[in-house]
Amino acid sequence: MRKIYLFVVPILLLQLAAIGQPLPVVKTDPALLRDFMAKRFGMFIHWGPVSLRGTEIGWSRGNQVAVEDYDSLYKEFNPVLFNAKEWVKTAKDAGMKYIVITAKHHDGFCLWPSKYTDYSIAATPYKKDILAELSKACKEQGIGFGIYFTILDWHDALYPNSNIKGAPQKPTGDMKQFVEKMKKEIGELITSYHPFLLWFDGNWESPWTREMGEEIYAHIKKLDKTIVVNNRLGKGEHSKMSDTMVGDYLTPEQEVGKINLQYPWESCITIGKQWAWRPNDNMKSTQTSLQTLLSTAGGNGNLLYNVGPMADGRIEARQVKILAGIGNWLKQNGQAVYATNGGPYTPNTQYASTRKGKNIFIHLLKNDTVSITLPLLPGTRVIKAYVVNTKQQIGVKQDANGITLDLSGITKDKLIPVIALETDRETIEIPLVEVAVGK
Repeated sequence: MRKIYLFVVPILLLQLAAIGQPLPVVKTDPALLRDFMAKRFGMFIHWGPVSLRGTEIGWSRGNQVAVEDYDSLYKEFNPVLFNAKEWVKTAKDAGMKYIVITAKHHDGFCLWPSKYTDYSIAATPYKKDILAELSKACKEQGIGFGIYFTILDWHDALYPNSNIKGAPQKPTGDMKQFVEKMKKEIGELITSYHPFLLWFDGNWESPWTREMGEEIYAHIKKLDKTIVVNNRLGKGEHSKMSDTMVGDYLTPEQEVGKINLQYPWESCITIGKQWAWRPNDNMKSTQTSLQTLLSTAGGNGNLLYNVGPMADGRIEARQVKILAGIGNWLKQNGQAVYATNGGPYTPNTQYASTRKGKNIFIHLLKNDTVSITLPLLPGTRVIKAYVVNTKQQIGVKQDANGITLDLSGITKDKLIPVIALETDRETIEIPLVEVAVGK
């Protein structure tokens, strides 16, 4: 029977329990988390009326764009070229397995017709329910549908804080009422669109407390216990486990997370420089995007790769082309990414590794050498080595100096070749082998 790696309860949790400290709130079935982590690659979508200005969503309110102007953009927002099926097809063609869209960002605008606010898609010239169309398209094409929902809301009178520098707290602020309103809005999202995942953000401001996060988490689980929740309902650093955390997995941002075989994690990174669409934004290449994905998988994490659609509803052609290049690569090499575990080698600048069954996959992030020597693996013998997409056998020598792979015959015009090492044991049993970052 094939062994499946389970996330274990870390020593940290046992230590916290022993000294009477609160534990991170994680109540989702581990099997659901394993299914989520097996997806490895998802599409993040930051979008809203701010795309009319090409500035950052939320953060440009009162900064690059005057508050009155920013808060009135919804009156012009009419993305007549939005096509949910095309968006989902773009994600699917990229090899992405799930989508997470900003149903509500820090500016407070809702992409669904909520009964609890007039500041929503229903008040725009477009009027159509974006989330309904996108969730339906995801279901039809077999893509997981996830929803981003902010905690802070600079637009809402019930939320005390504003993002305007030096502005006093709103006299109408009332966090108790605000949390109750959040519950109602989240209830709409769960019952109307049935997301498999809720992605929270905006937990760092002082009005929000861990206890509020626990209350919201319990509310979600009461409505649908199968929903996966990220760790930004609580407090503390997003990329580290702590006793203030509320949620199921870690979320390092704009960087590849460190290898972690104990806790599930997902890096969220932009395809350009900005989360929301910006004209003439600098895009990452397909090569760089793949290196990011494979370094993430090599660290045992998922990559949530962000696109920012334009004001008319289309995903920019440059972004689509980059994503399609990733998808073409994954069609040939996806077995070395999906449903794998990271390691046994720690990721470095030269290669990343993933493993499944008795195979170790070496992703050559730098394809400019005729040979590579890997550190020895304790108690493990490499039986043979071959290129994953062509099945081309390559020379392999294992001795006291390490495991040397002969790469001289590999075609150098491939984006990132993947070498499969067939071993004599279940590779998940192999302990991590530390490799210097520059090696």
